[in-house]
Amino acid sequence: MDFPEELKYTEEHEWIAIEADIATIGISDFAQNQLGDVVFVELPEVGDELEVGKPFGVVESVKAVSDVYSPLSGEVVEINEELPDAPETLNTSPYEDGWMIKIRLSDPQEIDDLLDASAYQELVADE
Repeated sequence: MDFPEELKYTEEHEWIAIEADIATIGISDFAQNQLGDVVFVELPEVGDELEVGKPFGVVESVKAVSDVYSPLSGEVVEINEELPDAPETLNTSPYEDGWMIKIRLSDPQEIDDLLDASAYQELVADE
């Protein structure tokens, strides 16, 4: 399994790439592996305000339906328009083509609560 060092992670298995005040969010390689074949993705609208810890979308696989939780608070500035038509991208490219949303951070301090790659790797080793 892949745990890119430059990313941050959550205990709910989202990954976050931060560039200035924009965070790109997706689900981790571990999460997509646990879900199995993804068949449906529901994303928020551009302009939606997200709150840390609250659901912003849904990922449905052949095994389960799972909420995706916002790791940070902010406004949705872009969604991955390809995902609804190609949800399997979450399986084949979770960290590149399978990103879900981009948000403009409203509270950059929340970044301090995220896990680094080694802490996340330890977390999933226990699951």
